[in-house]
Amino acid sequence: MPKMKTKSGAKKRFKLTGSGKVKRKKAFTSHILTKKSPKRKRNLRKATLVNDANMDSVRGMLPYA
Repeated sequence: MPKMKTKSGAKKRFKLTGSGKVKRKKAFTSHILTKKSPKRKRNLRKATLVNDANMDSVRGMLPYA
């Protein structure tokens, strides 16, 4: 069987933690930042984990992760 290909968009967007969970960046940080409060923008900087509901689809895009 040939090797499976990793989705190139997914490998740019997701990283694995040491325990095997998948880390992601938050959305809504690229433009229209003037109406967002400093607290909201500060919290958007932090990375977070992929939700359990989406974990199977992300794992499918990253077969060797």
